[in-house]
Amino acid sequence: MAEFPSKVSTRTSSPAQGVGASVTALRPDLGFVRSILGALMLLQMVLGLLVWALIADTPHHLYPAYGWVMFVAVFLWLVTIVFFVLYLFQLHMKLYRVPWPLVLMIFNVGATVLYITAFIACSASVEQTSLKGTRPYNQRAAASFFACLVMIAYGVSAFFSFQAWRGGGSNAATSQMAGGYA
Repeated sequence: MAEFPSKVSTRTSSPAQGVGASVTALRPDLGFVRSILGALMLLQMVLGLLVWALIADTPHHLYPAYGWVMFVAVFLWLVTIVFFVLYLFQLHMKLYRVPWPLVLMIFNVGATVLYITAFIACSASVEQTSLKGTRPYNQRAAASFFACLVMIAYGVSAFFSFQAWRGGGSNAATSQMAGGYA
């Protein structure tokens, strides 16, 4: 017990040194961008942007089917951006009470279902609302194609989200090291 005081090292600091210590800077986690989840979210954002931009450049307000496609594309695009920012800056780690794998799985399954309906509505309405070979026809056909691709991307994300939620065969140590994403 006599050795104890000699092993303890103390350090003092003035209040001026610790002024900004409580505020942490947001740093992007580039490992997330390189992960499967991050790459799929980037793909969903790019393809979703293409879907709603192509539809928005046509007289979509005349046809209710395209109103639904626009709602689905813009809404899911915005929510995906929010999730991407949460994961990129690791803000999901600060909200530790939220079951993020479950939330992400439910979102991706819901997004897949919504994009299935949007893809069907968009592709079924192309010939009925445009003359073949015209610019609106080509834009709506391209939007249908990209809606199909983003629907597949959300489906793949739903699969990987399900794997992450279920555990995917990894132990707690590897899931903590990976930052909680595949």
